[in-house]
Amino acid sequence: MASFPQIRLRRLRRTEALRDMVRETRVHLADLIYPLFAAPGQGVKKEISSLPGNYHWSPDLIAREAESVAELGIPAVLLFGLPEEKDDAGSGAYDSQGIVQNAVREIKKAVPELVVITDVCLCQYMDHGQCGVVVDGNVDNDRTLELIARTARSHAEAGADMVGPSDMMDGRVAAIRSELDATGFHETIIMSYAAKYASAFYGPFREAADSAPHFGDRRSYQLDPANAREALREVELDVGEGADIVMVKPALAYLDIIARVRRRFRLPVAAYNVSGEFAMVKAASQKGWLDEAACAAEVLTSLKRAGADLIITYHAKDMAAWLKSGKVT
Repeated sequence: MASFPQIRLRRLRRTEALRDMVRETRVHLADLIYPLFAAPGQGVKKEISSLPGNYHWSPDLIAREAESVAELGIPAVLLFGLPEEKDDAGSGAYDSQGIVQNAVREIKKAVPELVVITDVCLCQYMDHGQCGVVVDGNVDNDRTLELIARTARSHAEAGADMVGPSDMMDGRVAAIRSELDATGFHETIIMSYAAKYASAFYGPFREAADSAPHFGDRRSYQLDPANAREALREVELDVGEGADIVMVKPALAYLDIIARVRRRFRLPVAAYNVSGEFAMVKAASQKGWLDEAACAAEVLTSLKRAGADLIITYHAKDMAAWLKSGKVT
């Protein structure tokens, strides 16, 4: 190999046009999924204080927001729901007239081409805030599976294109696939939160979804942040149970996990750029300490570079505007 000065790597960095020509990794709008929060009532558009620029939407208004998302070129939304009432069976999660189910119908009626993904979990619907049925102070894995499967089926019946189980119960993907297939929803996609960590970066989301546990924590079912090999076991099990897409959550602090999953599995890999990651950039930019567009683009590019095919991010609408204006590339 020739040595300096024949090899000058700066040659390809000299101008913006040259840098653009040889850029290895790009974030496209088609990669992005935008989270939406459905809330009870009529005419509700209420900003989420911990997620500036993101809102609680009533079903009658959420379809308009979905239309604006589609007009920007973002192909998909991920729906979360805040029910009017909670109980110890999470019944609002699988109610055919539940908040998410009604929001799905409204969105698909207004924007049929938009891909609608639903979060499948019980935490927002349980009066104790845990992700499953609690028996003697513990989350009962197997009793929870039936309710998770019923929830996924109710979302498919409402018109969801894809369901995303986020509860981290063992066997949930198999239970959902069996329920969907048995009821004629063979084409409904499962995007599994396969490697979901017990992270400190979920704080703003728990305010947004009113989903904080009222006792204990979720470390008995979500992954220990110190473990990587265990994450690969979780992904492998979900793939074997019928997942179509696997997700790593959070994203920024788990780039190594995204890369390992990408190398080992052939399925599409999603990464969730979670609320705390969004809030750090947003808050610092509001203080004037960071350039929000540049930092958000750098974060999302890092997720693509690590191997993510799809990125769930609260910055999706902003990125659409920044990409269109040329503010980021």
